[in-house]
Amino acid sequence: MIQQIPHINTFLALGKVLRSYSQGITDTHSESLDTAIERASQKNPWFTREHCEQALAWWGECLTEDRISSWLSAYLLPAENSKRVALVMAGNIPMVGFHDLLCVLLTGHKALIKLSSKDDVLLPIILDLMLEFDPELSSKIAIADGPFKGHEAVIATGSSNTARYFEYYFKDIPHIIRKNRNAVAILNGEESEEDLSRLGTDLFLYFGLGCRNVSKLYLPEKYDFELLYKAIEPYESLLNHHKYANNYHYYKAIYLMGGQEFQDKEFVLLKEDTSIASPIANIYFEYFRDSLSLFSSLDASKDAIQCVVGKLGYPGELDFGQAQNPQLGDYADGVDTVEFLLKT
Repeated sequence: MIQQIPHINTFLALGKVLRSYSQGITDTHSESLDTAIERASQKNPWFTREHCEQALAWWGECLTEDRISSWLSAYLLPAENSKRVALVMAGNIPMVGFHDLLCVLLTGHKALIKLSSKDDVLLPIILDLMLEFDPELSSKIAIADGPFKGHEAVIATGSSNTARYFEYYFKDIPHIIRKNRNAVAILNGEESEEDLSRLGTDLFLYFGLGCRNVSKLYLPEKYDFELLYKAIEPYESLLNHHKYANNYHYYKAIYLMGGQEFQDKEFVLLKEDTSIASPIANIYFEYFRDSLSLFSSLDASKDAIQCVVGKLGYPGELDFGQAQNPQLGDYADGVDTVEFLLKT
């Protein structure tokens, strides 16, 4: 028998709306979603219509009874919780903070939301839909316009710099504080054309702005780049986006003026670098000699890595093309959000 999950019917109704929208089925909610996407893309040029639609479609796929029930079957959920959980949301890609809201409400808690100024259009429309399906949720959800008040726990996502502030400010209450992370990919030189094509999605979806986007490649010595170059050619159109193009031209100029070595594919720059996080329109790479030393290096850098893509056998490794396709139980920074909320 499936356990009772708080507010599940609301999320199932939302999932149905989002799936219909992604399939081009016109209904009473289509116009408001169209308007929200238009406003979001005008306010934040990184949030293109295509990327907003992709984010909504992905959530439509996730919000089904099978997927939610399967995810939460590992937990014992209470019928009600009384805690007010503050959510400081990121805004690097569309709807990135929705998973935290989902976790809070499905564990019976109340959500006090601090929206990112970069992503403050789509989520309010989603909240409006949820309140339409369940007006009683109005007592469980609030958007904070100023400083938080009355919160008893917090989940905050930001840069590594803001994380230090969050750690201090929220030190006296239960908290999850997330910092900058990126995905990496391991190539062994035997990848198929399809593998490398799917790697392109890991690299360039959402312009590479997501914490699950691959920002660095680990390559065997004497790696032949030609297959990789061919596979990522379809992403040359990214240069038509003015903010992406500005990043490309800026870093190219910096490297040239500094006499730094790099490979220029005329829409993305590849640079050998030991850092994990690369700037937009850049891909860092580093050579490795053997899997044992590479895995040891990855373990040492685990606090900077969100996930690993490849087929070399690293623990928890994802297949190519799956970095931006997490399951509901794939928690950011490897911290189980539901478990945290149930113990709060």
